[in-house]
This record gives sequence, structure tokens and C-alpha cells, in this order.
Amino acid sequence: MVLVVKQHRCTHSASCVCIKGHLSEDALFLVFRHMNWNPRLIAILSCVCKWFDEVAKQVLWKEFCHARAPKMMLDLHSGGSHIVDGNWKALGKLLIYCNGCTKGGLFNNIHVPGHFVFRTRFSRTAGKSFLPLPCKSDVLYVSDPCEHLDQGEEGDLGFFRGIFKSFATSRVKKMLIERRARFHPRELCPYCKAKLWNMFQENMIPRSASARLGAYDDSVEYFVCLNGHVIGISTLLPLSDSEEAADE
Repeated sequence: MVLVVKQHRCTHSASCVCIKGHLSEDALFLVFRHMNWNPRLIAILSCVCKWFDEVAKQVLWKEFCHARAPKMMLDLHSGGSHIVDGNWKALGKLLIYCNGCTKGGLFNNIHVPGHFVFRTRFSRTAGKSFLPLPCKSDVLYVSDPCEHLDQGEEGDLGFFRGIFKSFATSRVKKMLIERRARFHPRELCPYCKAKLWNMFQENMIPRSASARLGAYDDSVEYFVCLNGHVIGISTLLPLSDSEEAADE
């Protein structure tokens, strides 16, 4: 029985350590399925040689994404959409990694180191709050904010990330092109290295986004890349006295 439909030809680099042969793709599939598609081990395997990296990109990261967010993956591929094909590694990273920000990067002088997260909920319903009114028919999945509290003068920050379904044919992309929006001059998407548009700069972030995040008005800023990945930040409102008491 063939478990991996498409077999990948081995392309060895000069430093490849598996010149004398390696496991079959079916064997790798079974091993990583037993390990529940462990992302850390997939990343380590990718570093062995080009062939392992290719198998990881096309097979293992795909299975990881389907195991981690099955309903979301099914929706992203419904209706003939194949926007994720070829970008499974990037999507896998987006599911489990909060990129934070570096000083002088996307979010000016804010510096918060990126980190892995154990589990994050992505919501299609929440994504509607981040779409401008003419683009409400687009499908956008957005994560709950990853909270980084007490960031000095910046206050409590919430980082969020997301992905558009069929971004190439979305109304958001069409609007950005019609407005002749410019790409960020230096920074690239931290997940796929594609160019980025600034939605805040184009005045395309509705006020409903701050309400959804529990953030101050006009504090929400996010970028979208050519592959439809979303990276954003907001300044979170402080807990009310009643909420603080409830937490205690």
C-alpha cells in the first residue's frame, strides 16, 4: 500500500549524509504519524538534506496542519481553492509560532522576541471583524491575540496572525491593487518571505477589529503578504476592576 501519493526524487547536496540511501517516504510517513506529526522533529529532519526537506515541505508539514486544524484546512481547500499548496511549511509555522517583532522592523521601535505557542485558536468568524466593509465576502482566519503584558511605554500588547482563503482572488487584494498600495520597503513575511502590504497605512482596518481584540481604538495594525498570511499587533485595554477581582 502506497501512503504517499507523490514520490519525490532525491536531490543530494554536496554535504548530504544519506548518499548510501535513506528511508522510503512511506516509512517516514508512518514514523511521523506515530509521533503525531511532531513539528520540532519535522524541522530537524528538514535540515538533513534537500530530499528530506522536500518530503517535509510537501508531506509532513501538510499532515501536521491537517492534524492541528482539520476544519480550517478543509475550508481553505474547499471550492477548488489550492492556495496552501506549496506553502505547508509556512502555514505550519503560522499555526504554532508568534513572530513578535524586532526593533526597527514592522512595528517601529517595539521589540518582543518571537516564540512558539502550545495551542492557538483560529476563527473565521473573528476574521470578519478585520475586513473592510466592501470585502466582507472574503474568508479570513485570525488567531486569538498572543498577549505580551507590561511592555513599558507600549503597555499590554497583543500579537495576532492569520490567513486568507484564496487570497489571489480576494476583494482585499483587488482593493490593494486598485489603490496602488506599496509594499513595505524592507520587511518580508516572517512565514513565507513574500512582500507585505500595510493595511493600516491603506486605511483598510475597520474599528470592529479593535473591539474583537479588546484593544484601544486605532491601535490595531496588520500586514498581509502576497500569499495571504496576516501579521498584526494591537495595544490591549486593561482589565476592568471587576475582571481583575474575578481573576483573583
